[in-house]
Amino acid sequence: MPSMKLISTLALIGTLALVGACRSTGQRDDGERKLGAFDASQRRDGSTNIFAALDLPTPTELRLGSGAPGPAYWQQRVDYAIDATLDAPNQRLDAKMRVTYHNNSPHQLDYLWIQLEQNLFTPDSCGALTRTPGGVMKQLDNVNAGYDLGKVSSRGRELKVTIYDTLARVELSEPIAPGASFEFDLEYAFDMPPHLRRMGAEEVEDGVIFEYAQWFPHVCKYDDVSGWNTLPYLGSGEFYTDFGDYDVSLTVPASHLVGATGELLNPGEVLTSEQQARLKTAMTTPEPVMIRSADEVRDSLSRPRGRDTLTWRFRAKNVRTFAWVSSESFVWDACAATITGLDGSDRTVLCQSLYPREATAWSPEDEGGGSTRYVRHAIEHYSEALYPYPYPSMINVNGPEGGMEYPGIVFCGARENAKWLFSVTDHEVGHTWFPMIVNTNERRYVWMDEGFNSFINLYSKAAWYETDVDFTRHQQQTLQLASADNPMAIMTAPDQIWSRWLGRLGYRKPAYGLYILREVILGPERFDTAFRGYIHRWAFKSPQPSDFFRSMEDEAGADLAWFWRGWFLETASLDQSVDDVRVSDEGDASATLTNHGELVMPVLLRITYTDDTVEDRVIPVEAWHSTNRWRTWWNTGGRSIQRVEIDPEGLMPDEDRSNNTWMNR
Repeated sequence: MPSMKLISTLALIGTLALVGACRSTGQRDDGERKLGAFDASQRRDGSTNIFAALDLPTPTELRLGSGAPGPAYWQQRVDYAIDATLDAPNQRLDAKMRVTYHNNSPHQLDYLWIQLEQNLFTPDSCGALTRTPGGVMKQLDNVNAGYDLGKVSSRGRELKVTIYDTLARVELSEPIAPGASFEFDLEYAFDMPPHLRRMGAEEVEDGVIFEYAQWFPHVCKYDDVSGWNTLPYLGSGEFYTDFGDYDVSLTVPASHLVGATGELLNPGEVLTSEQQARLKTAMTTPEPVMIRSADEVRDSLSRPRGRDTLTWRFRAKNVRTFAWVSSESFVWDACAATITGLDGSDRTVLCQSLYPREATAWSPEDEGGGSTRYVRHAIEHYSEALYPYPYPSMINVNGPEGGMEYPGIVFCGARENAKWLFSVTDHEVGHTWFPMIVNTNERRYVWMDEGFNSFINLYSKAAWYETDVDFTRHQQQTLQLASADNPMAIMTAPDQIWSRWLGRLGYRKPAYGLYILREVILGPERFDTAFRGYIHRWAFKSPQPSDFFRSMEDEAGADLAWFWRGWFLETASLDQSVDDVRVSDEGDASATLTNHGELVMPVLLRITYTDDTVEDRVIPVEAWHSTNRWRTWWNTGGRSIQRVEIDPEGLMPDEDRSNNTWMNR
């Protein structure tokens, strides 16, 4: 990740952390077990050593032991053609669609499962429950929305559909054979839900902003791990879908501007000639160009004349879903980002922002830089560090949703605070890589998209503001989790996490863990090679946690079972201490170190001498293979020791820092 800003003192530490005793001699010290320190050879359940191999699924030709997809890997594909009409005054959407399901599996499929996410808002839905800040479930009042589902048919023949809350089972007239495709039609309508869940309508000064996401019935994902993935939509778990092509026609009031996933196919029909010319200019410059200014929003000449409605046509290739927005209130500016593709050639990405006039921080004139510059920065930064941005455009939209991501379009609720706007924009655009490119199961593993994204955000923010990486919040929240009465593991499914813990457990702790893995355990070069390798292996495919663990170990050449187990699979905590320092007449010094918690980490040791010289040493994590007490030796060169301290930079989530320093008094 060449554009990631490093903490200078860590580069050497990272390369040494796994070298072993050649860097720091030492021995186990069994004499003080009665101190109560926890032996790393045990776990809370009295079973597995933390260094033992993980119990991962047996590798197959679908998913290899290296963590890469194998020669037999397959995934389904679903294409959608949707024609929708927005009744803006009544906030109602009517639509019909044709779905083409491609069965690339070796299995015969006798029925289909369809996700009906808007049924979250029906009166009897389990999704009509919400959580209070204390984690108690309660029923939402006045919830009465959901799909009005019309007939489902194939080649004119109606198919039987049985609805179970946010799921529907479709009985097929004949099975879908391996390698075959199945086409069916579906009609539906729904009113804008009364409670915000990733979509909504908001009245602003110049009109109403409509945001539509997770707005159409889609086929559930069928994969080699779970078969049909039919976890219900409850709110926290987002979505897990197949890739496909989308052809979408959106009929809206003629006064509206529309933004959507994919490429606009008919700009000549829905934009003025001046707006089309400005867009062409925007594609040639890194500086934002006003496509429609705040002053023009109330000018009828800023929209094509003579029609009550206009139909906007979009096409998106190889995406996992489709989202869109519509409003008469939008100010619109755009610019170009330049990225280098996989073939080494440069190309441009259209970066756009749609926002109402009251969203002052979004303007290119704002001292913070404005939304579109933030979008451009994120596109260019992550493309260089991770994988080239795959879509023709990216749109940032200000409206009712606080923050949510979809292919080529993101929602951001921040309006006046530039720093918050940057943070949300950067985070939502960062989701392009996790999970829009690397397609993970958000219903089960929130950390594989939110945690990974929060990790890469640390470096993008540091690059934008030209500062060191700030992981303070992530460290603090990790410590809060460790000290909780009933801690949860990162692997907990998002809908099972207490709402107040979702950000800590799904976002900050996994991000902080990857930061430690990069900066301390593996070192930046080794980590970046492995992390990029994982992304490239699984781009536009669907990895499981075991694939990530194996891929990182394979690409880095490291056994990290102790790290995955302690940080991701369990709720272990860290407390390292320096208990005693001794120096012989010949200048040989020793320090006795204890690992009090269940979590193991390398020990970052700093020796400060009375002549103010400093020596940094690393005790590899392997020191804790069979003991929780270790004595390390070194030669002082005749210098007197003033202080010995563990983790002087404060990188680790050490629960008790009062025992981290020994002073020569």
